Amino acid sequence: MLINKTATSFFSLGRINKAVLLGITISGMTLMTSAQAQDTEVPGNIKWTIPFGVGGGTDVWARFFSPWLSESLPGEPTIMIDNVPGGGSINGANLFAMRAKSDGSDWLGTSASTQYPAMLNDTRVRYDYSDWAPILATPTGGVVYAQPSLGESADTALDALLEQPVKLAAQNPTGVELPVLIALDMLGADVQAVFGMRSRGEGRLAFERGEADIDFQTTSAYLSNVEPLVEAGKAVPLFSLGVLNDEGKIVRDPAFPELPTFNEVYQTRHGEAPTGSAFDAFRKFFASGYALQKLIMVPKDTPQALVDTYRQAARDFVDTDAFKEEAAAQLGPYTPVIGDVVQRHLDEAMSIDDATRDWLADWLKSEHGAKI
Repeated sequence: MLINKTATSFFSLGRINKAVLLGITISGMTLMTSAQAQDTEVPGNIKWTIPFGVGGGTDVWARFFSPWLSESLPGEPTIMIDNVPGGGSINGANLFAMRAKSDGSDWLGTSASTQYPAMLNDTRVRYDYSDWAPILATPTGGVVYAQPSLGESADTALDALLEQPVKLAAQNPTGVELPVLIALDMLGADVQAVFGMRSRGEGRLAFERGEADIDFQTTSAYLSNVEPLVEAGKAVPLFSLGVLNDEGKIVRDPAFPELPTFNEVYQTRHGEAPTGSAFDAFRKFFASGYALQKLIMVPKDTPQALVDTYRQAARDFVDTDAFKEEAAAQLGPYTPVIGDVVQRHLDEAMSIDDATRDWLADWLKSEHGAKI
């Protein structure tokens, strides 16, 4: 009996010790949770710098996302859009880099025209993407298409591209058309780019007037303005740029699943996958300008707990049916990319080695008379 009592005493003591330990653990967890809650307290007012004018594509994009983000964040903070246009978004991004606070109250919205100058070492740029952390990115895609006079099918039109010079109405050699120009060059097309268009819309109108043999439009413009031309037999789609999957592989664009990507067309015509400095340049500018076309950024020294809170808020609403329904009209069939996946793609896209940069500088100068 003594042994049993002793065992019972030890058992009871063990239960007491467990209870004490459990209480200490719970108390510790409570303290940790409280500390984290304090660390992740979301500012009541967030200033979202948009380095473009009111009514532009990035401004409309930000005003679409801001209520979703506000309603999903603790305390439903007020998100104020601050438009700072100028320099093709460089002015506003420069100001953000100099003035933004790292307490979570300052966000920046960027676009391809913010990414490209940084990648090209534009002397006006005073910002560095390595100083920022991404919250969310929204992709887009695009399609290259040709006049039916070149061929009634994509194959015959592509054959014609390799046999004669073709004209493309473009904005500038280092703008949104850059990866498209590289892709066409890699395929062997003799593209005579006519620069000076104020928008891709002007390029499309030149195509419709017969002044350009080929053209390129991003997804939203292609769906609304070019598909009717295709249906009327006035345009022949050649290929899409594709999209990046989570692993960083270029795959078919969900908006154009029937169209091959540039990579597929290249492999079919050359018998091997594209490689080399030209493809490295294409891939990086495609990734930063299309796969990560628009980004929400915060200063990198923003507390990680706040960054995680912002990313989780985005995940929460992106998965809802209500968001998907509204986003279909605003973003197309593309799912926003959030958190670590964005960081990985962005780091890879924004880092250009010397060999790729040298190739790009030589190519721009020899093919399009542009200097970087």
